[in-house]
Amino acid sequence: MTTATPARLLRLLSLLQTPREWPGGELAERLGVSRRTVRRDIDRLRELGYPVEASKGADGGYRLVAGKAMPPLLLDDEEAVAIAVGLRAGAAHAVSGVDEASVRALAKLEQVLPARLRHRVAMLQAAITPLPGEDGTSIAPETLTALAGAVTGRERLRFAYRDKDGGDSRRLTEPYRLMSAGRRWYLVAYDLDRAGWRTFRVDRLSEPFATGVRFAAREFPAGGAAEYLRRSIHGGPETYAFEVRFAASAEEVAERVRAWLGTPVDDGGGGCVLRGDASGPAEWLAVRLALAGYEFTVRAPEELKVAVRKLGGRLSRAGRGAPEDGPAGSHGPGADVREEGPRLSRHEPEGRS
Repeated sequence: MTTATPARLLRLLSLLQTPREWPGGELAERLGVSRRTVRRDIDRLRELGYPVEASKGADGGYRLVAGKAMPPLLLDDEEAVAIAVGLRAGAAHAVSGVDEASVRALAKLEQVLPARLRHRVAMLQAAITPLPGEDGTSIAPETLTALAGAVTGRERLRFAYRDKDGGDSRRLTEPYRLMSAGRRWYLVAYDLDRAGWRTFRVDRLSEPFATGVRFAAREFPAGGAAEYLRRSIHGGPETYAFEVRFAASAEEVAERVRAWLGTPVDDGGGGCVLRGDASGPAEWLAVRLALAGYEFTVRAPEELKVAVRKLGGRLSRAGRGAPEDGPAGSHGPGADVREEGPRLSRHEPEGRS
């Protein structure tokens, strides 16, 4: 029989404290134990006072719910209330030194607070009037905890967003990191509608909603989340991930594209796939891919697809000697280009971005 070690129980508790239900098989995989061991560890947590609910089904799911009393976190009621109020106040205004770990702690604490303590926290918070940030912005603690929960649980997240120019949009994302910089909070996420990585200022974000749909982690652009955020904030060239399929072997394509764009990999269908990160205008990358001399199809991002279609139309018009402002419908941008990916060469397989 496998003994429930304190380290494993703490790891299990950390997973359960994210606001989602965990299938037994997924918990077993994360902890490196059998499902039977997971069930025994769950029973041990219940013995310690943690309110873990189980759902019926083939795999069986578990989640931590609010109980009638505080579980043994070595905190009494007064300490729990004081910590919750302090974390809410600090998180809402990005106080220096309060980072993502503090927001995660707030999300976990509020997940298990009994109703009577939640009421006390709400009353104290309502009585506090903190000074706004330098630009007058503020963030609701509930927004930060919702984002932190989606990041930790790897759940797709929907929200409303207002950009710097005042434009409103709805976003569906895979949230990757919640980070603070100075007195502002940022969400680094993969934008599914725009097929690319993005940073979002949390004070411009509203109505966050975790969809419950989980996602597998994507490979992040070179340098990691911190470097990506730094470039975004300081106006450095934006980096975006791209994927292109070439109608040629990996060996052939590798001889024609710069190594820093990525390493092509044969796809088993007579072509190869190139994945990488690029910065600067998408038009520049479109030209680099076309110069490889092989037919290619852009799979992502959408901006690169648009850039290649425009380039294809421009080259097609130039070859016919047609003016760029010719009759509508005869040879506008993107003419003679297939929607799934423009073919810019008569050589061989499709390409990638």
